[in-house]
Amino acid sequence: MRKFFTAVVVIPLGLIFIIFAVANRHWVTVSFDPFNATTPTVAVTLPLFVVIIVSAILGVIAGGVTTWFRQGRWRRAARQHEADARQTRAELASLRAAASRDEAPRRPAAAQLGFYGPAGRDKQGATL
Repeated sequence: MRKFFTAVVVIPLGLIFIIFAVANRHWVTVSFDPFNATTPTVAVTLPLFVVIIVSAILGVIAGGVTTWFRQGRWRRAARQHEADARQTRAELASLRAAASRDEAPRRPAAAQLGFYGPAGRDKQGATL
């Protein structure tokens, strides 16, 4: 399955990135100085495809971090529910172990005097 995924998705995606890089290899200057556009103090000159791919990667990372922080309460609730379930299972196992120890001597004795047992008839033999 992994080879199929590689062949169907990763290889065409890699080809698209290579074609994109070749088509957008012009150099651009990225300025981080909003007040001086002619001679910026902080500027980087890179190929356009690097700027776009790095921007996309940073966007994916920012979205992932934001999602991770927003789902924090659900992870906390899941940990709490898992701890509660683990504690309940331990209590159930200890109760079952105690019940199995207590049930061993309580097994009913077999009836001794026929179908109705020892007290199932009165003095004249009538069924109670």
